[in-house]
Amino acid sequence: MQQLMKLLEWNQHIHWHRLNDEDVVRDISWCHLDTIKLCNAYNLIFLIDSTYKTNRYNLPLLDYIGVTPTRMTFLTGFVYLEGECLNNMVWTLEQFQGLFLRLDVLPGVIVTDRGLKLINVVKTVFPECINLLCRFHIDKNVKAKCKSLVGQKNAWNYMMDAWGSLVNCSSKDQFDGCLKKFEIACSPWPIFVDYVN
Repeated sequence: MQQLMKLLEWNQHIHWHRLNDEDVVRDISWCHLDTIKLCNAYNLIFLIDSTYKTNRYNLPLLDYIGVTPTRMTFLTGFVYLEGECLNNMVWTLEQFQGLFLRLDVLPGVIVTDRGLKLINVVKTVFPECINLLCRFHIDKNVKAKCKSLVGQKNAWNYMMDAWGSLVNCSSKDQFDGCLKKFEIACSPWPIFVDYVN
Protein backbone atom coordinates (compact mmCIF):
# COMPACT_ATOMS: atom_id res chain seq x y z
CA MET A 1 0.00 0.00 0.00
CA GLN A 2 2.92 2.37 0.74
CA GLN A 3 4.27 1.93 -2.81
CA LEU A 4 0.87 2.77 -4.24
CA MET A 5 0.64 5.91 -2.09
CA LYS A 6 4.08 7.11 -3.26
CA LEU A 7 3.25 6.42 -6.90
CA LEU A 8 -0.03 8.31 -6.71
CA GLU A 9 1.58 11.29 -4.96
CA TRP A 10 4.30 11.36 -7.62
CA ASN A 11 1.57 11.47 -10.30
CA GLN A 12 -0.10 14.51 -8.66
CA HIS A 13 -2.89 12.68 -6.86
CA ILE A 14 -4.10 14.11 -3.58
CA HIS A 15 -5.28 11.74 -0.90
CA TRP A 16 -7.02 11.50 2.45
CA HIS A 17 -6.62 8.60 4.82
CA ARG A 18 -7.58 7.28 8.23
CA LEU A 19 -5.43 5.19 10.52
CA ASN A 20 -6.50 2.33 12.77
CA ASP A 21 -5.42 1.91 16.41
CA GLU A 22 -2.04 0.46 15.31
CA ASP A 23 -1.34 3.49 13.05
CA VAL A 24 -1.86 1.44 9.91
CA VAL A 25 -3.74 3.02 7.01
CA ARG A 26 -7.29 1.74 7.20
CA ASP A 27 -9.18 3.75 4.53
CA ILE A 28 -7.56 5.83 1.82
CA SER A 29 -9.17 8.07 -0.80
CA TRP A 30 -7.51 9.62 -3.89
CA CYS A 31 -8.26 12.01 -6.69
CA HIS A 32 -6.05 13.69 -9.29
CA LEU A 33 -5.56 17.45 -9.34
CA ASP A 34 -7.04 17.62 -12.87
CA THR A 35 -10.17 15.93 -11.51
CA ILE A 36 -10.96 19.01 -9.48
CA LYS A 37 -11.09 21.06 -12.71
CA LEU A 38 -13.35 18.47 -14.35
CA CYS A 39 -15.64 18.34 -11.31
CA ASN A 40 -15.90 22.12 -11.40
CA ALA A 41 -16.95 22.04 -15.06
CA TYR A 42 -19.11 18.89 -14.99
CA ASN A 43 -20.69 18.49 -11.58
CA LEU A 44 -24.20 17.30 -12.37
CA ILE A 45 -24.00 13.47 -12.63
CA PHE A 46 -21.71 11.03 -10.82
CA LEU A 47 -21.64 7.24 -10.71
CA ILE A 48 -20.47 5.42 -7.59
CA ASP A 49 -19.62 1.75 -7.91
CA SER A 50 -17.81 -0.75 -5.76
CA THR A 51 -15.78 -3.84 -6.47
CA TYR A 52 -15.60 -6.36 -3.71
CA LYS A 53 -12.05 -7.45 -2.84
CA THR A 54 -11.03 -8.23 -6.43
CA ASN A 55 -7.71 -6.39 -6.20
CA ARG A 56 -4.26 -7.26 -4.93
CA TYR A 57 -4.94 -5.61 -1.57
CA ASN A 58 -8.08 -7.72 -1.01
CA LEU A 59 -9.97 -4.56 -0.03
CA PRO A 60 -13.25 -3.14 -1.36
CA LEU A 61 -12.56 -0.46 -3.98
CA LEU A 62 -15.09 2.33 -4.46
CA ASP A 63 -14.91 4.36 -7.71
CA TYR A 64 -16.38 7.80 -8.36
CA ILE A 65 -17.04 8.51 -12.04
CA GLY A 66 -18.16 11.88 -13.42
CA VAL A 67 -20.23 12.30 -16.60
CA THR A 68 -19.92 15.14 -19.09
CA PRO A 69 -22.84 16.53 -21.16
CA THR A 70 -21.52 14.53 -24.14
CA ARG A 71 -21.81 11.29 -22.11
CA MET A 72 -18.06 10.95 -21.73
CA THR A 73 -16.90 9.76 -18.33
CA PHE A 74 -13.92 10.64 -16.17
CA LEU A 75 -12.52 9.04 -13.05
CA THR A 76 -13.23 11.45 -10.21
CA GLY A 77 -11.58 9.44 -7.47
CA PHE A 78 -11.30 6.09 -5.80
CA VAL A 79 -11.17 4.71 -2.29
CA TYR A 80 -9.79 1.55 -0.73
CA LEU A 81 -11.94 0.70 2.29
CA GLU A 82 -10.94 -1.42 5.25
CA GLY A 83 -14.44 -2.89 5.14
CA GLU A 84 -17.94 -2.13 3.98
CA CYS A 85 -19.31 -1.04 7.31
CA LEU A 86 -21.49 2.05 7.55
CA ASN A 87 -18.78 4.10 9.26
CA ASN A 88 -16.34 3.55 6.36
CA MET A 89 -18.97 4.38 3.73
CA VAL A 90 -19.92 7.62 5.52
CA TRP A 91 -16.26 8.62 5.80
CA THR A 92 -15.56 8.05 2.12
CA LEU A 93 -18.65 9.95 0.91
CA GLU A 94 -17.78 12.82 3.24
CA GLN A 95 -14.32 12.96 1.60
CA PHE A 96 -16.02 13.00 -1.80
CA GLN A 97 -18.38 15.73 -0.58
CA GLY A 98 -15.38 17.74 0.65
CA LEU A 99 -14.09 17.87 -2.92
CA PHE A 100 -17.29 19.62 -3.97
CA LEU A 101 -17.46 21.92 -0.97
CA ARG A 102 -14.06 23.27 -2.05
CA LEU A 103 -15.70 24.09 -5.39
CA ASP A 104 -18.86 25.48 -3.75
CA VAL A 105 -21.07 23.09 -5.77
CA LEU A 106 -22.70 19.73 -5.10
CA PRO A 107 -23.64 16.94 -7.52
CA GLY A 108 -27.23 16.92 -8.75
CA VAL A 109 -27.53 13.18 -9.43
CA ILE A 110 -25.66 10.18 -8.04
CA VAL A 111 -26.16 6.80 -9.69
CA THR A 112 -25.42 3.66 -7.64
CA ASP A 113 -26.07 -0.05 -7.73
CA ARG A 114 -28.64 -1.49 -5.34
CA GLY A 115 -26.29 -1.65 -2.34
CA LEU A 116 -28.61 -0.47 0.42
CA LYS A 117 -25.77 0.79 2.63
CA LEU A 118 -24.45 2.97 -0.17
CA ILE A 119 -27.93 4.26 -1.07
CA ASN A 120 -28.62 5.21 2.56
CA VAL A 121 -25.25 6.91 2.97
CA VAL A 122 -25.79 8.91 -0.24
CA LYS A 123 -29.15 10.08 1.14
CA THR A 124 -27.46 11.12 4.38
CA VAL A 125 -24.36 12.85 2.99
CA PHE A 126 -26.03 14.36 -0.11
CA PRO A 127 -29.65 14.95 1.01
CA GLU A 128 -30.38 17.40 -1.84
CA CYS A 129 -29.04 15.03 -4.50
CA ILE A 130 -31.20 12.69 -6.59
CA ASN A 131 -30.09 9.07 -6.12
CA LEU A 132 -30.83 6.81 -9.10
CA LEU A 133 -30.22 3.11 -9.58
CA CYS A 134 -27.80 2.06 -12.32
CA ARG A 135 -29.57 0.88 -15.45
CA PHE A 136 -26.97 -1.83 -16.06
CA HIS A 137 -27.64 -3.38 -12.64
CA ILE A 138 -31.42 -3.09 -13.05
CA ASP A 139 -31.22 -4.73 -16.49
CA LYS A 140 -29.02 -7.53 -15.15
CA ASN A 141 -31.46 -8.26 -12.30
CA VAL A 142 -34.53 -8.13 -14.57
CA LYS A 143 -32.95 -10.58 -17.04
CA ALA A 144 -31.94 -12.98 -14.26
CA LYS A 145 -35.42 -12.90 -12.70
CA CYS A 146 -37.09 -13.40 -16.09
CA LYS A 147 -34.83 -16.33 -16.91
CA SER A 148 -35.64 -17.99 -13.58
CA LEU A 149 -39.41 -17.65 -14.15
CA VAL A 150 -39.73 -18.26 -17.90
CA GLY A 151 -38.51 -21.58 -19.23
CA GLN A 152 -39.32 -21.06 -22.92
CA LYS A 153 -36.61 -19.29 -24.93
CA ASN A 154 -39.08 -17.70 -27.39
CA ALA A 155 -41.17 -16.26 -24.56
CA TRP A 156 -38.03 -15.04 -22.79
CA ASN A 157 -36.82 -13.28 -25.99
CA TYR A 158 -40.26 -11.72 -26.53
CA MET A 159 -40.37 -10.42 -22.97
CA MET A 160 -36.82 -9.06 -23.12
CA ASP A 161 -37.62 -7.26 -26.40
CA ALA A 162 -40.62 -5.65 -24.69
CA TRP A 163 -38.39 -4.76 -21.71
CA GLY A 164 -35.77 -3.22 -24.03
CA SER A 165 -38.42 -1.10 -25.77
CA LEU A 166 -39.72 0.04 -22.40
CA VAL A 167 -36.38 1.19 -21.00
CA ASN A 168 -35.32 2.85 -24.27
CA CYS A 169 -38.39 5.09 -24.56
CA SER A 170 -37.68 8.72 -25.38
CA SER A 171 -40.97 10.28 -24.24
CA LYS A 172 -43.71 9.77 -21.66
CA ASP A 173 -46.32 9.06 -24.38
CA GLN A 174 -44.08 6.40 -25.90
CA PHE A 175 -43.41 4.97 -22.41
CA ASP A 176 -47.13 4.46 -21.68
CA GLY A 177 -47.55 2.47 -24.93
CA CYS A 178 -44.44 0.38 -24.31
CA LEU A 179 -45.54 -0.30 -20.74
CA LYS A 180 -48.85 -1.71 -21.99
CA LYS A 181 -46.98 -3.94 -24.51
CA PHE A 182 -44.63 -5.10 -21.75
CA GLU A 183 -47.53 -5.94 -19.42
CA ILE A 184 -49.28 -7.89 -22.21
CA ALA A 185 -46.07 -9.77 -23.08
CA CYS A 186 -45.59 -10.69 -19.42
CA SER A 187 -49.24 -11.39 -18.55
CA PRO A 188 -48.68 -15.18 -18.17
CA TRP A 189 -46.09 -14.34 -15.46
CA PRO A 190 -47.69 -11.73 -13.15
CA ILE A 191 -44.99 -12.36 -10.53
CA PHE A 192 -42.43 -11.03 -13.01
CA VAL A 193 -44.53 -7.90 -13.71
CA ASP A 194 -44.75 -7.30 -9.94
CA TYR A 195 -40.97 -7.74 -9.65
CA VAL A 196 -40.28 -5.21 -12.41
CA ASN A 197 -42.74 -2.71 -10.94
